[in-house]
Amino acid sequence: MQSISDHPDSYYLATAKDLISYPQLTESVKADVCIIGGGFTGLLSAVNLAERGYKVTLLEANKIAWGASGRNGGHVGSGHNKDVLQLESEYGKLFTQELWATAEEAKSIVRNRIDQHQIDCDLTPGSMKVSDNPADADHFKRYVDKLNTDYNYEHISCLSETEVFEMLHSPLFKGGGTLDMGGMHLHPLNYALGLAKAAKDAGVDIYEDSRVIYYSKNQPSTVSTENGQVVADQIVLACNAYLDKLERRIAGKIMPVNNFMLATEPLEQSEADFINRDNVCVHDNKFHIHYFRMSADNRLLFGGGENYTRKFPHPLKDYVRETMLEVYPELTQKRIDYAWGGSIAVTVNRMSHLGKLEPNVFFAHGFSGHGIALASLAGTVMAEAISGTLDRLDIFSKIKIPTFPGGTLLRWPGFYLGMLYYCLLYTSDAADDTPCVDLGGRRI
Repeated sequence: MQSISDHPDSYYLATAKDLISYPQLTESVKADVCIIGGGFTGLLSAVNLAERGYKVTLLEANKIAWGASGRNGGHVGSGHNKDVLQLESEYGKLFTQELWATAEEAKSIVRNRIDQHQIDCDLTPGSMKVSDNPADADHFKRYVDKLNTDYNYEHISCLSETEVFEMLHSPLFKGGGTLDMGGMHLHPLNYALGLAKAAKDAGVDIYEDSRVIYYSKNQPSTVSTENGQVVADQIVLACNAYLDKLERRIAGKIMPVNNFMLATEPLEQSEADFINRDNVCVHDNKFHIHYFRMSADNRLLFGGGENYTRKFPHPLKDYVRETMLEVYPELTQKRIDYAWGGSIAVTVNRMSHLGKLEPNVFFAHGFSGHGIALASLAGTVMAEAISGTLDRLDIFSKIKIPTFPGGTLLRWPGFYLGMLYYCLLYTSDAADDTPCVDLGGRRI
């Protein structure tokens, strides 16, 4: 049964497949594991646990993939938000190699699940990183050399300013870039909906419109919604940017940040080839990042601009269009058919936050813009940990995630101060991937 009620309007929603409604929880049920959150982390936790024989109930406050999992840019990049040069300087080479291996596994999980469940989500290879700063060219070279030499990763290469221009024909990017054919892009909502179908087929009980208002800390735990409850031995908190007040012990570790996207009208094939010759996804390294790719029907899907308030800019189409024209001024006459926004969760140091709060309460959030791959990995790690294998969860437990200055109360006004602090702490040169910013968000 097709249903679009309560889903945010977007290009992804307009082209969604297998968009079905799940019932609301209105009774008391029992489960081995209760998963709170119906995005990538929750869905893959559910699939993995069901495959291991657990009885799983998944509760989603709104609709499956209602949050960032159904609204994001669709980029599946390599590594973590910090690159291996930064990570080696902080954690050393051996631990960085472990982190790199987890990120490679994350991409494999995405590919394998798409193949296994035959998910039609426009999976396409190729990820490109670019810069408007000529000083970044040296950093790109050092980064690619490091991956080629020390990590045996041969899928990435450096691009000169001329090569970037020939691929994108944008006047903005003057600092060269990298091309990673191990990265990819996809239709995120359809990927999530395919995972939901796989979970349902595996026996997972999925409930929508079932916001969790409380859970008890004992074992078994009682997870309460407004109209029902789940009694479960284990709990997975997979709420990400929408954790809110459900678990105050970790809420201050993440900051909900609003990102915005648009979709143009369909372009002629020659126009699409001109602005994205090789049909790769692209992002730059600005603090307010630009990210873009082509859709399966030749629309430019462009993300740009962000804010840290409870409200979206208005009118949103004009807001994102202005940013798009910084990259592609020749698209000034093109119609904007869709514009939408949503919240992602970032941590102070932009590393994912996975762990265990109680012997039976696990959590994963704070993917900081790398959610498709790393949240898919997190769902796998959650299932492993509940099954008794803690190896990969232990890897993430070694990464210390600071609390935002002011905790949940003052994290909104304190966000830039915290980011500036960690930028000054970890950035050693102007070509670093985590640029220093002033309080207005400009690179300095």
